[in-house]
Amino acid sequence: MSVINILAPHVADMIAAGEVVERPASVIKELVENSFDAGATSVTVEIRGGGAAYIRVSDNGCGMAAEDAGIAFTRHATSKLADEKGLECIGTMGFRGEALAAISAVSKIEMTTRRACDSEGTRITLDAGDIQDMLPCGCPVGTVITVRDIFYNTPARLKFLKSDRSEASACQLTALRCALGRPDVSVRFIKDGSEEFFSPGDGRGDSCAYALLGRETATGLMPVTGDNDGIRVTGFASSPAAGRGNRAMQFFYCNGRFIKSQLLQAALEQAYKNSLLSGRYPSCVLYLDMSFASVDVNVHPAKTEVKFSAERRVFDTVYYAVLSALEAEKPLAPAVERLSPAPKEGFYKHMTAAEYRSSPLASGKQGTSEMQLRAPEEHYQTRLDLSSPASTVRAPQPQYTVSGHSAEKPRSAAPAPAYTAPKSYFSVSDGKTPAISPVSAPIQPPAEPACQHNVENCVQNVESPLVPEHKIVGEAMKTYIIVEQGDSLILIDKHAAHERMIFDMLKSRKSEIMSQTLLCPVTVRPSGDDAELIERNASLLGELGFEIEPFGERDYIVRALPADMDAGEVAPALEEICEKLRRGKAPDAQSARDEILHTVACKAAIKAGWDTSAKELERVADAVLSGQVKYCPHGRPVSVTMTRKDLDKQFKRIV
Repeated sequence: MSVINILAPHVADMIAAGEVVERPASVIKELVENSFDAGATSVTVEIRGGGAAYIRVSDNGCGMAAEDAGIAFTRHATSKLADEKGLECIGTMGFRGEALAAISAVSKIEMTTRRACDSEGTRITLDAGDIQDMLPCGCPVGTVITVRDIFYNTPARLKFLKSDRSEASACQLTALRCALGRPDVSVRFIKDGSEEFFSPGDGRGDSCAYALLGRETATGLMPVTGDNDGIRVTGFASSPAAGRGNRAMQFFYCNGRFIKSQLLQAALEQAYKNSLLSGRYPSCVLYLDMSFASVDVNVHPAKTEVKFSAERRVFDTVYYAVLSALEAEKPLAPAVERLSPAPKEGFYKHMTAAEYRSSPLASGKQGTSEMQLRAPEEHYQTRLDLSSPASTVRAPQPQYTVSGHSAEKPRSAAPAPAYTAPKSYFSVSDGKTPAISPVSAPIQPPAEPACQHNVENCVQNVESPLVPEHKIVGEAMKTYIIVEQGDSLILIDKHAAHERMIFDMLKSRKSEIMSQTLLCPVTVRPSGDDAELIERNASLLGELGFEIEPFGERDYIVRALPADMDAGEVAPALEEICEKLRRGKAPDAQSARDEILHTVACKAAIKAGWDTSAKELERVADAVLSGQVKYCPHGRPVSVTMTRKDLDKQFKRIV
């Protein structure tokens, strides 16, 4: 008996469909790209039930003749490729001839199509790839394809679909990517009868980005342009001040096709090195135009992975074009000016990559500094007159207080009550919940009655490791606290140390974290996936001090935050929290809680580059020197020690 079976054609089609149709969003990608190839100037995408129940894509393209409509759903039937020579120079979105066959194999389809030269169109219906009906009909010029009940005959794939909300978000993101890649085509997306976005189709990248990405994102973009030996890059990249907590707003296109490329991602982020805060990512919409023969898109059926024949030149083109845009950016220019369609002049226009490497610009000897590339300093914190000396000898300090904010950073609301925390971090109060005080404020001794009714508890709270005698020499680069202790010199990363202090304080709370109600609630618009994560983890976020409610179709309103966080950190904090939850860094409830606390502590801690008062530096130094703080929540050391012997060796005093 033979053990090798030849599968029936319909079974083979269903298996092959899995390579092309992963979820409803895959259907939208293939159908919209077919509309682009048909020369459409207007495309409408409509979904219901997350796309699994209903997808309708209509366009005003060239349409099909009746004889072509009859074979369009046959595997490997395509109008875009004639022979093997065509594979060497692919200039269309589709070419495999698999999409329509794969989609029809796992769904029910109805298509109407008509050419401009025909007096009537054609209507065809299919069920699991088999044509059920085909007859002439009246219809407008173009093509309309309706797909229903995806995977109804493939239970093995149907059970892996996510919730309707998640699938709808994926469909919307896919349609947005397609629309963003073709500013000359008007794309409309409708979900459950409500229009989600609409691109004007006027051929202008700035208006397309504004319509699809929203005002807040679009106004933070600056124009990018560059040309290098037949490779041209245009588009937009975000200002360093508009960094995000994830890469969700990075869009790369090659010859109009959306692609995922680690090469382009690395080139983009390398250009922002030393201009963007650690843990922040730039946003971009970059269009790469090059010879069709120099890029291979036939790598994967999804056609989002490509190979470049000259990877180094591609990297250099993107890197130097973005770097030129960063150098040309005017720090105080309004964001609307940066969206001007006329690109700014930069050195990249008259300097080759080789010339740039040997120029002073590449070594950072001239040009715009890192802080100039960011928004004005007063947007982040108010400068203080630090008239008190930073260098002082400190006696052992048994207690200290911390705050989630620098004294110079404006608060969105009055300081909210804090909670019981590690005994070495907080001053003693009346036995109830202690009130949090700014770090820069002088330490207030506990009132006498505070310990009369609970002596044992007060003794326990007052006890803490002694702080060795030391002298704070000062602060270097607004980042590192310089401490002299005996024959050693200690450098302390003030952000990392303060972050750990806040994290320990928050983690010590077994119950819900105290929150502060915002006087002016903050409105955020997360992406579809982020919105689902926020709703799914609403109870956990509530325990940690967040109060978030739906606000309209796509927006959410944040009414309360953890007591130590500033209102200005809401959007980036939620982005980072969702990114950690999405990547599976939190396998259980406790781990998820810790991951969120990491982000809360990071956003609440004083930042590198902030002006910090002498009192605040002293309290951070006390926490490190007493041994209570050794590593930040991410595992990085918070201090480095250099002995006098190490310094003497550096200056050749000793051998």
